[in-house]
Amino acid sequence: MQIGILGPFEVRTDGGTLADVPGARLRGLLTALALEPGRVVSKAMLVDRIWGSAPPADATNALHRLVSRLRKTLPDGTIEGLADGYRLAVEPGAVDAVRFERLLTAGRARPGDDPERVRLLREALNLWRGAALQDVDPPDHAAVARLEEMRLAALEERFEAEIRLCPAGDQAALIAELTGLVTEHPLRERLAAALMRALATAGRGNEALQVYQRTREALAGALGVDPSPELAALHVTLLRGDGDGRAPARRTNLRAELTSYVGKSADIAAVRELVTGHRLITLIGPGGTGKTRLAVESGRTLVDDVADGVWLVELAPLGAGGDVAQATIAGLGLRDALLGAAPNADLTDRIVAAVRDREMLLILDNCEHLIDQAAAFAHRMLGECARLRILATSREPLGITGETLWQVEPLDMGSAVRLLRDRAAAVGRPGDDDTATPARVCRALDGMPLAIELAAARLRTMTLDQLAHRLDDRFRLLTGGSRTALPRHRTLRAVVDWSWDLLTDDERTALCRLSVFAGGASLEAAERVGADLDLLTSLAEKSLLVTVGGDAPRYRMLGTIREYAAQRLAEAGQSEPARLAHLAYFTELAETAEPRLRRADQLEWLARLEADHDDLGAAMRGALAAGETVAAMRLAAAAGWYWWLSGRKTEGSELLRAALSMPGEVPDRIRATVYALMSMYVNSGMGDEHQAAEWIRQAYRFSRGVDGGHPLIGFVVPLERMLREPGVALSAFEPLLHDDDPWARALARLHLGKMRIVLGHDGPDTDVHLKTALAEFRALGERFGISFALGELAERLAGQGEFAEACGHYEQAVEVVTQVGSTEDVIRLRARQAQLYWLMGDRDTSAAALAEAQRLAEQVTWPGALAVLAFGKAELARWSGDRAEAYRQVDAGTALLGDEAQWPNIRAGTHDLLGYLAEDPAGARAERVVAYRSAVEAGHATLIAQVLVGVADLALRDGDHAQAARLLAAAVAVRGRPDRSHPEAGRIEETARRRLGEPGFAEATEEGAAADWRRLAEATLAG
Repeated sequence: MQIGILGPFEVRTDGGTLADVPGARLRGLLTALALEPGRVVSKAMLVDRIWGSAPPADATNALHRLVSRLRKTLPDGTIEGLADGYRLAVEPGAVDAVRFERLLTAGRARPGDDPERVRLLREALNLWRGAALQDVDPPDHAAVARLEEMRLAALEERFEAEIRLCPAGDQAALIAELTGLVTEHPLRERLAAALMRALATAGRGNEALQVYQRTREALAGALGVDPSPELAALHVTLLRGDGDGRAPARRTNLRAELTSYVGKSADIAAVRELVTGHRLITLIGPGGTGKTRLAVESGRTLVDDVADGVWLVELAPLGAGGDVAQATIAGLGLRDALLGAAPNADLTDRIVAAVRDREMLLILDNCEHLIDQAAAFAHRMLGECARLRILATSREPLGITGETLWQVEPLDMGSAVRLLRDRAAAVGRPGDDDTATPARVCRALDGMPLAIELAAARLRTMTLDQLAHRLDDRFRLLTGGSRTALPRHRTLRAVVDWSWDLLTDDERTALCRLSVFAGGASLEAAERVGADLDLLTSLAEKSLLVTVGGDAPRYRMLGTIREYAAQRLAEAGQSEPARLAHLAYFTELAETAEPRLRRADQLEWLARLEADHDDLGAAMRGALAAGETVAAMRLAAAAGWYWWLSGRKTEGSELLRAALSMPGEVPDRIRATVYALMSMYVNSGMGDEHQAAEWIRQAYRFSRGVDGGHPLIGFVVPLERMLREPGVALSAFEPLLHDDDPWARALARLHLGKMRIVLGHDGPDTDVHLKTALAEFRALGERFGISFALGELAERLAGQGEFAEACGHYEQAVEVVTQVGSTEDVIRLRARQAQLYWLMGDRDTSAAALAEAQRLAEQVTWPGALAVLAFGKAELARWSGDRAEAYRQVDAGTALLGDEAQWPNIRAGTHDLLGYLAEDPAGARAERVVAYRSAVEAGHATLIAQVLVGVADLALRDGDHAQAARLLAAAVAVRGRPDRSHPEAGRIEETARRRLGEPGFAEATEEGAAADWRRLAEATLAG
């Protein structure tokens, strides 16, 4: 779909057909979304743009209705509704205004005399078909003004570029177009200047002077100001007859590049601005990030703006004792200019004498190995040559007062992939539509341009997939650089060797030991492996470490440098001591944080562990690989709750299982803790606690005689007792109400309430337990417990038919669980909200909640959360009458769970849903039999009640309306109260009541409430 707002409003489908968007408000809504394609626009902003200062009383619903109308005019899926706004799901380039801005930016990045600059600017301007946003009511004056200003600026830049390139005899068309624009915009000095130059070039100098006079008068009359210095200077040039008004040719030694420049146009603009405002700018960054190319490309854009040119001085070829001044003389080509200087004068004195009064940009490239000499030279030159500016590149700052630094970062992933594709095409590997493999290569190479260039060179002899699988040995692989490149740019190892050779012994030792960190290090962590603040600062200044963060900075390495340092560490035989120091630090950190994760400051401690997440995993895997059972179990016990709480259940489950599988003696307290954590993981999501029985028994076995430890150990006793004596479930947790740990007391209270629901012993004390638990968790500030309690209370409200209030509870639960980062739990909560909003009749909000759940599902791997979403979608599809989609989602959920799909409670829920979907009576009966037997095996009252409603549906299909009514009443009796959130129960009740009449229905209901539910169900299932 293409959307045009630069002229008459129009929307074209992919086939080129015009789509009718009737009404100014619909066009205004689409325009507001189109100005931010692919991004969420908040509801408040949309209301403001559509209705301005006079919104309707119920603005949110009015907006919903307007969105619904707009959706009907556009292809399906074009407008996505999210919880906080709406998003136009099109590529940014599908909107002409956005495409215009992108082309303008690309054109501006090209040199002033580059024909490609003209082409890009023309292409951008050709998108305009008339006045912007002309069919939008009320008009968006700010957006119109911004777009119009950009159009005029693009016109000015296009004319300036064309005048440079256009021969003197071919100026007539330019002059005619410019004359009209200057008449229309008499205060635009750049347009006047362009017309003056075009006229002078065509030999019409007197007319050019008249243009200046008219512009001067217009500025004085309208604004009371004189022409700008630039326009006045052009006027003087024309009066003197010193030229034709064209920008004069500038001297430079910058070579034309043989390859395109990919991905850093914004950096060029930023560096250009820095050079304009400062006299010394140093581009710093690790080797291979493209500092030299960025300096050259930035300098190229400045050639026409610096009176005496832009000059590159290459210092890399010089040895450690090289002369910066001599290299500068060679770069500037100043030998003839220096003939008059004293023969014994210092070289720097000669350069100063030659350039003292010149306006010049000097690029000192690769200063790091001559840092002291380069700093002294730059300081001297800038002090004595007032119009000189220096742009330096180095792996560390020059360290001069007044120096402005620009950190050259690796390419972002999109630009990195474009660079790889571009260079791959150059060696005959144009590639295909696969984006995953190029992205994997670029991620492995940290987005480093030089590394990507070296990788692309390897594609002459191997495929991209082969390359991707060999990057674990990148230093042997990436050795095919250009023969004309500097030696240190021909292989990846040589790039890092260059930096390594500039380090002191202490810096090398510290760099090697820091390679044990997978995700960066805090100062405290770095000190534990032998790198103090002075060494960290020195390595960061030399671009071998990247410093991130403010108050508590962290130090990290690019992957290539880390691998290099790790190899050096292994060569020195120091890998194991560094790993053990790393393991000890992160084990102590996890043990310190663990109890705080169940208190009010849990967000602070979660953030600390989140920052070190990669290293916690690396430390754990290192201990597992080394066979260090005690160390692995100790870290598992300390970090298991963090992995759970932060939404990393897949990773945590794998690591805990691996630790438990290791042989060896481990203190009982640690082993009991890990078993208790493992039982919690198994019971999560859609799990069945029966499958956790072995873990619980093992935890109980090792917990006997253990005092203290993780509070979950205390829950092992009642859980193990319930396995032996199911009848004590309601009282098993009561001893924990007196536990010393307030978190354990609150969790016990929550379990007491939940067990009453699960076992069908519902009553007033159920709500008391749940609400008290919620209050206790809130008093602690523990967000997992808060969300857990809110979810249970929300289900209570939903069962009572209070859907809006239930959704409110779920919204609170989402808010608190989002704070701890548990995306998996948000998916579950949003999926349930989607169902409740559907039952309320609010289809738009239901779809928005489901869309958010789906978006989050793309970020997680925990099968339980993804399966919950799939089965939630299946229910919604069934309620909507889309049987095919419901079947697809059931299959998806079952596949996600694998063997777990055969757990009794999951099997019961799955076949209950399939029973409703089955069209033939025999198929429905077969599904109901499986669902019923599985529910009985699981033993949950709520699940049994749910399945009994399904059996009632089967009775209804059989035409036995009295039996259907009996089964509904039996379901209520088993559950302890009606479930108003089960739409099928209401349908079955209405049908049975209508066919039996009130007396007959009441009689059947009374019989069902008093009957044995097993007998009723089995009679119906037997047919």
